[in-house]
Parts: sequence; structure tokens; C-alpha cells
Amino acid sequence: MASIDLKREPRLHYRATTTPALVTVQPRPFLMVDGEGDPNTAPAYREAVETLYPLAYALRAAVKAATGDAYTVLPLEGLWWADDMSRFSVDAKDEWRWTLMIGLPDAVEQVDAAEVLARAVAAKRPPAGDRVRLERLDEGDAAQVLHRGPFATEPATVERLHAFIAAEGRALRGLHHEIYLSDARRVDPQRWRTIIRQPVTARSR
Repeated sequence: MASIDLKREPRLHYRATTTPALVTVQPRPFLMVDGEGDPNTAPAYREAVETLYPLAYALRAAVKAATGDAYTVLPLEGLWWADDMSRFSVDAKDEWRWTLMIGLPDAVEQVDAAEVLARAVAAKRPPAGDRVRLERLDEGDAAQVLHRGPFATEPATVERLHAFIAAEGRALRGLHHEIYLSDARRVDPQRWRTIIRQPVTARSR
């Protein structure tokens, strides 16, 4: 049996430092659930989390059975936006839209993922089972930085990342992306580690 260490694959970039850097992210399948509203209070957010993990483990088991390869389920990630991006702020969380997701190995394409998910939803009855999907995400060129601390202090880190992007002659495109390396249920907020990623355009001339 082989072990697929997704966190060590450079193209996934699950490592970052507090110094902003440019990266190129290769396409990767993700298990996704869409929703909207304040992640602290919206039932849809909790339902998405409670759905993604059991289904991610079901896919992991199917991949292991089909290929003999095992892998560790990756951390939760989120894409964040608002219909009116000029109003996207920490003071208007009720207007946020988001996609919560968990990354998967390419080996998932060797199983009938739709059938695996249908069986898992029928057996486990996760609260957002009717909203889950499998989709390939291709972000390409991006800038990212590691944020340490609670989510409430992220704006300063995001501002620093955006300043770095401008200094590099790039512009923002796509969606604000966060990768949650810490288990918020078990780790003190001051020790949370979150990768903040922003897709960017090519360098302007």
C-alpha cells in the first residue's frame, strides 16, 4: 500500500510563511458545499462542515479500496465573496457567500465518486448532502501568506497580501481563498494558522 501525502506535494501549497509569496497552484479536485451568511451563526455553515468530513472519509475509503493508496484527509478550506464586492467586509458577514471544501487526490478519479457520495449520503444522512458536489478547481497564479491568530485579526494580513500583489505588478482575480490548518475546536485562537490565498493576474507590463 502506498501513502499519498497531499500536504507534501508542492503544487498543493499547504505550506506558507508570514511573508507573502507568489505560487502557481495546479488544478485539483475538491469536495464542495456552497452557502451564505455569517459563518459564526449561519446553520448552513455548520451543516456544510458536518457534511464535508464524513463524505471526504467515504471517498478516502473508496480510493484505498480501489487503488491500495491511502492518504490523510486534508484540512477545511473556504472561498469567500459577496454579490457586491465593494461591501465585502468583516462588518457585513450576513452578506457573505462562500464555498467550503476539502481537497482530494487525483486518484479520486479512479473511483465512481458520484456513486460513492450517493451511497454515503444515503447511509450517513449529512445535513447538506443534497448540496455537495465534486469539482475541479484551477486557480493558477496566486499570492498567499500565513496568518497567525484569530479570524478577527485577518484584515491586516489581507491588506498586507494585497499590497504585495500590487507591488508585484499584479491584480486580484477570482475568489479570496482560506486554508484552515488549525482545528478551531481544539486550538487556542491565538495559535490558529490560516493560509490566505488570492489568485492574481499576470504581471502588468
